[in-house]
Amino acid sequence: MGGEAFKVALPFNVHQLIMAFKLPPEICEFRFILGSGPGGQHVNKTASTVELRVTVSKLQLPPAPLARLKEQQAKRINKLGELIIQSGNHRSQLMNRQEAVSRVEKFIDEALIRPKSRVATRPTLASKKRRLESKKVRGSVKNQRKKPSW
Repeated sequence: MGGEAFKVALPFNVHQLIMAFKLPPEICEFRFILGSGPGGQHVNKTASTVELRVTVSKLQLPPAPLARLKEQQAKRINKLGELIIQSGNHRSQLMNRQEAVSRVEKFIDEALIRPKSRVATRPTLASKKRRLESKKVRGSVKNQRKKPSW
């Protein structure tokens, strides 16, 4: 029996599902600024906070996901059409850089997922009756709170 692990065959690649889009490095523009946060005196001397600027039109996304990205990240996109992400959670510039790239990739992955369209349904007759009955019960409870008018 030993150390063999139980393996399950999945119909799709889990890693592709989690991170499908890879950001091309040639469209990334990095700027490094003095940041706040962890680092003590070190943080005052080094520009470890990363500002990543990605021109949205250069992402080569289909029109629908591009529109969803612009809608979902409207506050992060400036008038020039650049998606701006700041990352300063880590002391290391490299780790902040990797985090900024992964956040942009996550935003794009979310935009690539097509939202489910809502199918309009009508309430059933039984649910209408239940609703009306509960309204009558609530009304009678409120009526019983009134002072008698005799």
